[in-house]
Amino acid sequence: MAEIGPETLRRVYDILHGAYGPQQWWPGDTRFEIMVGAVLTQNTAWVNVERAIANLKASGVLSLDGVLALSQEVLAELIRPAGYFNVKARRLINLCRFIRQQGGESGLGTMPTETLRPALLEVNGVGPETADDILLYAFHRPVFVIDSYTRRIFSRLGMVAGDEPYETLRQRFQQGLGPDTALYNEYHGLIVSHAKQACTRRPLCDGCCLRGECGFGAVSLLTTPRTVRG
Repeated sequence: MAEIGPETLRRVYDILHGAYGPQQWWPGDTRFEIMVGAVLTQNTAWVNVERAIANLKASGVLSLDGVLALSQEVLAELIRPAGYFNVKARRLINLCRFIRQQGGESGLGTMPTETLRPALLEVNGVGPETADDILLYAFHRPVFVIDSYTRRIFSRLGMVAGDEPYETLRQRFQQGLGPDTALYNEYHGLIVSHAKQACTRRPLCDGCCLRGECGFGAVSLLTTPRTVRG
């Protein structure tokens, strides 16, 4: 298995960036919208999250006070397009109550990452990936997000087994890349794009920009740097 080292990780990043360009991820107009999206995107496609958020906007309740003023039943109906809507309504209310208890978004913003991350993980329904989505995209903290796409792509590249604990992988990526919020942001967006367009569950290897680096491709060039043209 190849090491998750700086040179290898940067080369994969450069190839993806050359193929897909800037991602400007995460889509969201406000910090609160990003946090809502982080909960709603659990186990569903982003297009469904967009429909649910559109419902919240159309009803004028896409705000901390707006969500907390709703009953769980009404909120669940509004976010129905995101799937698992009853569960997600409970989780979203839990998160909003936590935000209010901490003094709102500004209160969360003053908390250091080593305090905020464990606090988010204490909220019922907020797991590591959701917490790290919030930290990276809403609060611009240098926390690398590990999702199923990351596991899929980098296991096929031979850089991870794919079944490591979340924290193990997060630390390996962060150590390999160093603390760089902008890089983490862009890298995760590129991973999402590549997983959707090429490295799908049944990979589309023909024409894949990472084919030369990948165990699913014909030849591994992990030890041979190459120039990538965007």
